[in-house]
Amino acid sequence: MIRTLEQMEEKVLMLGKRHRVAVAWAQDPNTINAVNKAVSNGLIEAFLIGNPDEIRKACIKEEIDFSHFTIIEASGEGNAAQKAVWMARNGEADIVMKGLVSTDKFLREILDRENGLMLPDSVLSYVCAVQVPAYDKLLFITDPAVIPYPDLDQKLAMARYAIEMALKFGIEKPKVALIGASEKMSRHIQNTVDYAIMCKMAERGQIKNCIMDGPLDLFLACDKKSNEIKGVDTPINGEADILLFPSLESSNPFYKGMMLFANGELAGLIAGTSKPVIVMSRSESEKSKYYCIALSCLMA
Repeated sequence: MIRTLEQMEEKVLMLGKRHRVAVAWAQDPNTINAVNKAVSNGLIEAFLIGNPDEIRKACIKEEIDFSHFTIIEASGEGNAAQKAVWMARNGEADIVMKGLVSTDKFLREILDRENGLMLPDSVLSYVCAVQVPAYDKLLFITDPAVIPYPDLDQKLAMARYAIEMALKFGIEKPKVALIGASEKMSRHIQNTVDYAIMCKMAERGQIKNCIMDGPLDLFLACDKKSNEIKGVDTPINGEADILLFPSLESSNPFYKGMMLFANGELAGLIAGTSKPVIVMSRSESEKSKYYCIALSCLMA
């Protein structure tokens, strides 16, 4: 079982395969540093798509040899995203990564029905593995980036993507906590109704390879002492592997709080696509961007 992002990196290095990464609008120092580290460590071959002069300037400023990369010219950020997706669709890249291109322009190319990377009838969602010193293993979180208010079908897709990722980390039967403000069920709160359906589906094997319970608050999901104090009988028992949140507005502040206040690092990607897609904020650390690359190599 992989318990840290460092162990995840070691696992990918042991696989000994170089994946090809196409970076859209790549003249971003944090991204270039992360990509350079992945190239130097033997994880990837990199295609930096954007303004060649700006990419070279950024490399020189960071004291990076730009001959490590293949630089491809693009007329603008939208064109850079289009070229990165085209490379993935045509077998010239295994992974697509967002650089300085705006998220909406980048996702527009991913979602394009004719030329994008969406799988038929799939749900686009974001899953990330977060490492914080206060927890003794990785936490897989969904969805902090794509789906504002997931309905039942979207929640089911989110759970399945997160379970699939956890299995890749060697967790044989991940514990999935369906997060709410309380452990109380209420017919007036749609999320708790959805959670009841999901738990019954998991019990009957319609959601496979997991232990699922909810609604649970974060204390019950991640702290054994809280279970003892509250006297709540839950198979999660304060040992959650996966936290499924009811909305982007609850999940996104949680994961950003882990980064800002709890010395967290993350590795995440877009799920529901034919090739792994890395979407990160420009403010994310170089280390987290590197871990996202490593995760995408693991999932490719």
